[in-house]
Amino acid sequence: MTEKSIRVRVPGTSANCGPGFDCLGLACTVYNDLELRLTHEPGLSITMTGEGATNIPCDNHNIVWRSAQYLLEKAGKDRDYRGAVIHMENRVPLSRGLGSSATAIVAGLTAANALIGNPFNRRELLQFATDIEGHPDNVAPAIFGGFTVNAVTNGRVDCFSFLPRFRMKFVVAVPNFPLSTRMARKVLPTEVPMKDAIFNIGRASMLVAALTRGNERYLRLGLDDALHQPYRAELIPGMYDVFKAACRAGAAGATLSGAGPCLIAYVLERRHAEEKVGKAMLEAFKKHDVEARILTLDLDTHGAQILKE
Repeated sequence: MTEKSIRVRVPGTSANCGPGFDCLGLACTVYNDLELRLTHEPGLSITMTGEGATNIPCDNHNIVWRSAQYLLEKAGKDRDYRGAVIHMENRVPLSRGLGSSATAIVAGLTAANALIGNPFNRRELLQFATDIEGHPDNVAPAIFGGFTVNAVTNGRVDCFSFLPRFRMKFVVAVPNFPLSTRMARKVLPTEVPMKDAIFNIGRASMLVAALTRGNERYLRLGLDDALHQPYRAELIPGMYDVFKAACRAGAAGATLSGAGPCLIAYVLERRHAEEKVGKAMLEAFKKHDVEARILTLDLDTHGAQILKE
């Protein structure tokens, strides 16, 4: 058995999209690249550049390697390949709400799958990724691209992916502090009022309808949330002021990206307002003594891809 390398590229993601807590997600044009070579002999060599290079573990705890091992075990190939050479080029900010852990999981699964002849399809990779991550809202768009609607039934994941009827820019304000998903989940209540549940069902349904029909008015309405953002606002100084500033500058709406602290504004491309929106978001953050940077992104429509040499 020969040893060969493969390169994959995985997009960052923004989960929840406002009201779609743990269910909705989108893929955006910021990418992590992975080069993976599986080896027959034990041993692990991990190198990386870019975002999080000094914080990501380079041992058996590395999530790329753990994900690759998971797939090899599922395929019955874990005794054939007992080690790996891994190089990561990271552009997705770490622990900021743009799916950095999801990109690593999907990259490891996709690369390992390709190296052993692609025994699993993308739906099966989604199931594996969800089993590892715990929820599908980030890993699904990383695999399929576009927007995704996800549902889990008795542990089995179903995913509907689609492209919106209008072109959008995503203006992301990236604060200069991290926020772990674990911490962001700790502030959430275990139960919510019925009125808040009804509110979010309506908004999430409206959001998907607006995206599929291309309706700007209902896009604005569909980005509101009552289930997680109000509780997480205490962790992100000025969050709602940043939302308001983005909308005043021309955004259709703004939400927390994933668990945060990134805030993402949805800007219709035809309005050419992304520069103004980004500036307004930075200024609003500064009023709360938060330094941030802006990423202006498009919707990724492909998901994880094998890179040709």
